[in-house]
Amino acid sequence: MEKNKTKLRSEEWFGQDDKMGFVHRSWLRNQGHPDHMFRGKPVIGICNTWSDLTPCNAHLRDFAGIVKRGVYEAGGFPLEFPVMSLGETIMKPTTMLWRNLVSMDVEESIRANPLDGIVLLTGCDKTTPSTIMGACSVGLPTIVVPGGPMLNGKWRGRDVGSGTLTWQLEEEMKAGAITPEDLREAESCMSRSAGHCMTMGTASSMASTVEALGLALPGASSIPAVDSRKKVMAHLSGNRIVEMVKEDLKISDILTRKAFENAIMVNSAIGGSTNVMIHLTAIAGRLGVELNIDDFDEIGSHMPLLVNLMPAGEYLMEDLFYAGGLPAVIRELRRHIHNDAITVNGKSIGENCENAPCYNREVIASIDAPFKEEAGIAVLKGNLCENGAVIKPSATDGRLLQHTGRAVVFESIEDYHERIDDPALEIDETSVMVLKGVGPVGYPGMPEVGNMGLPEKLIKKGIKDMVRISDARMSGTAYGTVVLHISPESAIGGNLALVRNGDLIELDVKGRKLTLHVSEEELAERRKQWAPPTPVADRGYVHLYINHVEQADQGCDLGFLKGGSGHQVSREPH
Repeated sequence: MEKNKTKLRSEEWFGQDDKMGFVHRSWLRNQGHPDHMFRGKPVIGICNTWSDLTPCNAHLRDFAGIVKRGVYEAGGFPLEFPVMSLGETIMKPTTMLWRNLVSMDVEESIRANPLDGIVLLTGCDKTTPSTIMGACSVGLPTIVVPGGPMLNGKWRGRDVGSGTLTWQLEEEMKAGAITPEDLREAESCMSRSAGHCMTMGTASSMASTVEALGLALPGASSIPAVDSRKKVMAHLSGNRIVEMVKEDLKISDILTRKAFENAIMVNSAIGGSTNVMIHLTAIAGRLGVELNIDDFDEIGSHMPLLVNLMPAGEYLMEDLFYAGGLPAVIRELRRHIHNDAITVNGKSIGENCENAPCYNREVIASIDAPFKEEAGIAVLKGNLCENGAVIKPSATDGRLLQHTGRAVVFESIEDYHERIDDPALEIDETSVMVLKGVGPVGYPGMPEVGNMGLPEKLIKKGIKDMVRISDARMSGTAYGTVVLHISPESAIGGNLALVRNGDLIELDVKGRKLTLHVSEEELAERRKQWAPPTPVADRGYVHLYINHVEQADQGCDLGFLKGGSGHQVSREPH
């Protein structure tokens, strides 16, 4: 691409021969930077979500050094900076509560400092969308280095998938099929290398989405974290961001409406997580790109399932990489996607994947012989979810996608845990499990509890699935006939709040309907008796979040964070 001759942003800090130029350069010299590093070199900020408390990202400290090497080689000046890191498996009550906080951290760290281009080091679920959201609100050239999945889990002679095995073991424990010793052994076998979940959970789905959006180098998303080729990608990304600055190829040039449509189609074809909907909607909101919940159904729900990965299939991310990775999938989709969408390497996504080979059709199917004719995410509407709800049909066995049953209601997550395994609970396999108070405002933070575990007494009968409905999310590693993201949520007075035990609920995925068979008159009477729950916090960030978070169909961003403030900062500190 043609080089841009405009002045570097960092020169506003380092290029002045006055008091402030002295201040900006002098203190930074204590790290041993020579004079020529401050003169005309693109300054590249390496945004690192490394943390010992985020297992998926614990290797990113080393990756930052590899990116720096690439930046130096290309003639840039790399400066690494930390931001809050979100570890899905460690943090309480849910990392989704802090996704927007991290986006603020990233946005203000970039804007306040002398940076010309940004490298985002990501891995665990929310570290990817949060950093991208923050970068979008500033608008500089940006590239993402996905941290990569773990190697396949290995337990008793079979491959096991992180997250997915967790839900399987929970059911087996309730059924009495495994012992505590079995559980401890599995625990040490599931996560056996650096990296994020190797199933097509949210981390893998978001990494793939980033590549489909054009924000990562081709092939980067599926390479295992410990494979040397992942380090090569980090080095090359360091090279490339310097060129992107020279070309003035900004994040907004890449994240167009076409890019978002491509990402929706790819996420459907890989059997990706329902969480991608919320994150893509929030990212689009930072850029002013029109994207709504119905787009995911209209654009993605009729796409074929091409990738045979857990939880919808048999294999894992390591296998996807060996089979050809995401480029091979994108090549199969060339009749559907926008092939002219630009990517971070300056080429279109069609050019990047034009000759991508597939080495294993058991893992990546051809477009003419898919694993399922239709995959993606179905968006439901009805009096129980006036602004929408979602379900992932590819994560079900299909038997319950048309079902009517009587509601068994849990008013809170505590109520669920207290009663779910009570032998006296009036529930059978035809019931519809309903969980309230787990939405963005109610929990707060909309946790991954939507895939409620089934009652022990039904599991012992051999029941594997039931219809489950809530205003929560679920892990991308989970499975089942689970209706999620009900909007408006129960805590703000959505009709979900009015459901009572014994009400008939009809799920009709083909008709895209979720219906509470209660009259409008009865609902109006119930509403008169309803009172909003007491907020769980009256101070700090959580209080701010509760008062400003948007609903699931809008992306769960804070309303005042939509859009961006750009990169200009005119006032000096001294």
